[in-house]
Amino acid sequence: VQLQASGGGLVQAGGSLRLSCAASGHTFSTRGVGWFRQAPGKEREFVAAIAWNGGITYYAESVKGRITISRDNAKNTVYLQMNTLKPEDTAVYYCAAASLRVGSNQDLYTYWGQGTQVTVSS
Repeated sequence: VQLQASGGGLVQAGGSLRLSCAASGHTFSTRGVGWFRQAPGKEREFVAAIAWNGGITYYAESVKGRITISRDNAKNTVYLQMNTLKPEDTAVYYCAAASLRVGSNQDLYTYWGQGTQVTVSS
């Protein structure tokens, strides 16, 4: 499975962005997917995850109510809709596909995309 994250950019605080994670590989639709982010000088952290069929989602407390994860298996794509963005959301965002279940633990994820930069100005 190969993953390509896109949709990042520069946005003002309070604005919105939608990130996409496009995948190649016939097993993508059977895998859970997570989004993580890494800010400068900080460790990579969990943002959100979605089960293979979209039936279960998980969110970090810091993004609940502002960010929504969804997927379209027909398009082999997972989305991260980010609203009411804050400067502290500035980071490189990565998507990752899991081998079994999803969650906040990075060890659950086998395949990682290259990341897309999100910058939120105040």
